[in-house]
Amino acid sequence: MQPLDISCSGAALVLGATGGIGGEVARQLRDSGWRVQALQRGLASPVERRDGITWLRGDAMNRDDVRRAAQGCTVIVHAVNPPGYRRWAELVLPMIDNTIAAAVAEQATIMLPGTVYNYGPDAFPLLQEDAPQHPQTRKGAIRVELERRIHGATAQGARAIVVRAGDFFGPRAGSSWFSQGLVKPGRPVKTIRLPGDAGVGHAWSYLPDVARTMVELLARRSALPPFAAFHMAGHWDADGTQMAAAIGRVAARHGLTTATAAFPWALVRLAAPFVPTLRELLEMRYLWQQPVRLDGARLARALGAEPHTPLDEAIELTLRGLGCLPPTAP
Repeated sequence: MQPLDISCSGAALVLGATGGIGGEVARQLRDSGWRVQALQRGLASPVERRDGITWLRGDAMNRDDVRRAAQGCTVIVHAVNPPGYRRWAELVLPMIDNTIAAAVAEQATIMLPGTVYNYGPDAFPLLQEDAPQHPQTRKGAIRVELERRIHGATAQGARAIVVRAGDFFGPRAGSSWFSQGLVKPGRPVKTIRLPGDAGVGHAWSYLPDVARTMVELLARRSALPPFAAFHMAGHWDADGTQMAAAIGRVAARHGLTTATAAFPWALVRLAAPFVPTLRELLEMRYLWQQPVRLDGARLARALGAEPHTPLDEAIELTLRGLGCLPPTAP
């Protein structure tokens, strides 16, 4: 286990801090003693200070905005993605190029929430960090190129840490499979929809655990190689029903009766030609048709233990945050 060096805390720029993973990382960095800056479009003033975070008006697609916001920062968290899977080909690579330019200028570390899209079936079912990256989707090919560019930036003095994890869930995870597929936010949970094929395992990660992992790795970044990648084991649903069972257990403790049903993939396929988000969603269905598990051994060696909230506790907090449980008595 590598030692934790709290003295490494400094200034961090978080791109995508209004989203799920970016927001969680920003808050945990702040709570760990970092000075956190975030870029946000449409601010009424150039600079706003709220919740212990400095918000700067700007756009991740504007290189000058990113460069100005990153001045004096030793870390740039690149947690910005096009919403709803849309316009990846237009936006993803220009945004990472802007982050790289800022990181090289500041000799900073890029922290990237990675995906499993980089890998194809030849790396399944257990994904290790050094597995060959042969993606079979457009988004996967873009993510491979994105990481290739980050790796190249390490030759110019920047550093990079990539953390890959399963599908996010959490009380503030934003748009996710949990909140958009399994349950319906804002109403008591009744029907739990299962996106996966029968018996197919699936990897999940509780968002606060992912953010805690990133913060702990950043505190140890001086001991890591210039480009370091880690996988989180997270919560492994071995047959595709255990997440639903946990939701049912938590709901039952609050007096709710639940049932399970298959996710309506047939309707998604019918509507996909007319709805861009559904079309992009359909492209990623292969991740629900075969087991894809992440090997967390390297991360456990680096941290001593992976941050891991027990499943029922994580589900309770997630459902409460999504408004899917009855109000508790004062």
